[in-house]
Amino acid sequence: MQKSLWCVIILCLVAVLCVSPAWSADKTIKVGFNIPLTGDIPKVGEGSKFSAEMLKEQINGAGGIKIGNDTYKLEFVYEDNEAKAESATAAALKLITKDNVLAIIGPQSSKQAIPGGQVCNDNKTPMISPWSTNPQTTKDRPYVFRSCFLDPFQGPVAANFVTQEFKAKKAAVLYDIASDYPKGLAEYFKEAFEKIHGKGAVTAFETFTTKDSDFSAQLTKIIKSGADVLFLPQYYSEVALIAKQAHELGWKKPIMGSDSWGSAELMKLCGDDCKGLFFSTHYAAAGAKGATKEFIDKYNAKYKYIPDDVAALTWDATNLLLMAAKNTGGLTGNLQKDRDAIKDQLAKIKDFEGITGKMTFNQKGDPTKCAVIVKISDKGEFEFYQSVCP
Repeated sequence: MQKSLWCVIILCLVAVLCVSPAWSADKTIKVGFNIPLTGDIPKVGEGSKFSAEMLKEQINGAGGIKIGNDTYKLEFVYEDNEAKAESATAAALKLITKDNVLAIIGPQSSKQAIPGGQVCNDNKTPMISPWSTNPQTTKDRPYVFRSCFLDPFQGPVAANFVTQEFKAKKAAVLYDIASDYPKGLAEYFKEAFEKIHGKGAVTAFETFTTKDSDFSAQLTKIIKSGADVLFLPQYYSEVALIAKQAHELGWKKPIMGSDSWGSAELMKLCGDDCKGLFFSTHYAAAGAKGATKEFIDKYNAKYKYIPDDVAALTWDATNLLLMAAKNTGGLTGNLQKDRDAIKDQLAKIKDFEGITGKMTFNQKGDPTKCAVIVKISDKGEFEFYQSVCP
């Protein structure tokens, strides 16, 4: 009888220990990452994940993040959107409804961020795109934000730069018509350049379609057009092909790029064909100082290469999210209430000191921030050339 009683007591104690909050696992904040780990731009997804993991390890290693009276550990869930629009929407829906994340970082490129943002906004889940510069990503979507500048700003920056730096009076543009980001930026550049030099100053406005690898026909037209500069708002893998083919066909004039050039993979693919070229972007690794240099050094030591702008923007986007969480004053445990509170606090952030620059959100969820012009040195390094602010 006594033995049976002790068995019952022990079983009761075990049950209490299993369900008692005092013995439960640490409180966690679950954040989703909707990123391209495969597909056309896997290095973009890799940089995003590496940056996020480094931040998570730093915060969790220090005991977690204090929000109100509670301390939370970070849990990150990574979903591969394969650099496809349909995969990005599926990834967003899974993260929101199955993984029950508090918020989502990404997608990165506009082709995925625009449809992914619609899913997040429809499901009232905060989303921050680190790298999507197309205005449609955040338009009429109060739950969607970004940590980068926009193409209506970047287009004129590039147009003004080539006018001043190269004395260009005629320009050519080559872009992927099937992708939101290059299509939009090409149009903003054309509008800005012709505003400076008059209608017809863009003498060639050539297109191709995603997955194309032979650009000889378009480049031949561009060379014959008499353009002084070629504007190429394409992703790093395409830039390498186009730059090589342009030089093989006899193009010796400047090529101007955009923030999609900023991958650590660019110089491996492009080599000498990209040395000496310029592009607009979000930060310059070479010559960086302060917190930016500290981030670069830690990333380089851990992953053995210099982080690109996507990695830096992901760091900023994730820290923006965590700042918003802190600013709530405390999470309720009710997922929708907490998502709403995060959204409200993101909209109020002002003068956030990111490693890619200071930013303040406007009513559209877009930050006011500067752009950087980078020159690719003879060593293949991305060197700061000048800063351009709104």
